Amino acid sequence: MKFHAALLALALPLFTLAADGDGFTPLFNGKDLTGWRPINVAKDTFRVQDGMIVTTGVPTGFMATERMYENFVIELDWRHLKEGGNSGLFIWGEGLPAPGVPYAKGIEVQILDLGYETQNPGGAWQWFTSHGDIFPIWGATMTPQPPVAKKGSRAFPSEKRVKPSPEWNHYRVTCNAGEIRLEVNGKEVTVGKDCVPRKGFICLESEGSEAHFKNIRVKELPATGATPEQTAEAYAGFTQMFNGTDFTGWKLTDAMKDVWSVNGLNVTAKADVKGSNLDLWSEKSYKDFTMVADWKFVSKPKKKLVNKIAPNGEEPILGADGKPEQIEVEEPADSGIYLRGSSKAQVNIWVRPIGSGDIRGYRVDKALPMDVRTACTPKVVADAKLGQWNRFFITMKGDRCTVVLNGQTIIDNAQLPGVAAEGPVALQYHHDAIQFSNVYIKEL
Repeated sequence: MKFHAALLALALPLFTLAADGDGFTPLFNGKDLTGWRPINVAKDTFRVQDGMIVTTGVPTGFMATERMYENFVIELDWRHLKEGGNSGLFIWGEGLPAPGVPYAKGIEVQILDLGYETQNPGGAWQWFTSHGDIFPIWGATMTPQPPVAKKGSRAFPSEKRVKPSPEWNHYRVTCNAGEIRLEVNGKEVTVGKDCVPRKGFICLESEGSEAHFKNIRVKELPATGATPEQTAEAYAGFTQMFNGTDFTGWKLTDAMKDVWSVNGLNVTAKADVKGSNLDLWSEKSYKDFTMVADWKFVSKPKKKLVNKIAPNGEEPILGADGKPEQIEVEEPADSGIYLRGSSKAQVNIWVRPIGSGDIRGYRVDKALPMDVRTACTPKVVADAKLGQWNRFFITMKGDRCTVVLNGQTIIDNAQLPGVAAEGPVALQYHHDAIQFSNVYIKEL
């Protein structure tokens, strides 16, 4: 009976579009994905079929509207094709995923099939429900209104109104001045207030299983002056360098297949693979650009003696006995990012007293002036704790390089004499295990 009901619902939408003049405009034209852009998914993760947006759920990620919205009402119909299926509607999302994860910082309106509660009885109505939760994710903030989850910061729905897969459900979400109100199948059930950000992109999520969306429309409301601090980061112009399913766009030899693997947004290098020339190079060359790359160590750290490095970048520092002074560190891996086809122009990833991000090939080149070498030395140690994700923003303009690590500028406009004007970029393989994620580039 469910299947027949779903077919009927497909032919006759749950809520027909209101007549012209009610202030709503289509956010989906029923024919293609005009007005939307994939952020960290494959080309076929979202497609149009029979007047619906269909997501395969693979890889986990999202697509976003091409423009930001501040205050608005959005309506859409959705259904899952799999019992326990998961998806979401992101409100006021950022233009890139948060570090190390496939989701945008923002506010999520949960789109979850009822079967998920059956599959996870211990958490149902403790930290989640399948009836329209609202909650902040990855650095966003919100004050949930009662009923509130016993665990976490979710606003729970006051009623159970979601229909099970494969039936259709209707959401109407009013987003105004940092407040979100969700109506499920015609009745308001969930409220969140004091949201930050309160201006950003509208996003649809892909999370592991097929889901359908249709009748998506939006009505903008008067602006209330969201401040820059209340506005999501747009990250305009960045394009993803990995598609979440394979190594399209990268030079991968048969020998390298033993090293590199891709699983959704994560690209992992396996430790202790013998051989040389196993660095992962982009097929495309770049002139001026800003590159984003998340990374974290995945191996257990080992104690290791390394050279001390002076604040000006001088290495080694010689002791009274004429030998390099050393310090013991716990280092899990060594890697880096090569710029413009050069292993010398490498932004380092390692555990050293000066932290990650130094451009070592230039820092230790004693043929260069000391001020050039010092500029290639991090100003501060900005690494996250071992096991946590880090994010680089690396900018090349001419022969100048700037590196931002975890929000702190550690290399500021350092000159790289003799660096090529154009070349590919690479993820270095130093025979250690390391994981990369959310690799994007913007050509300048």
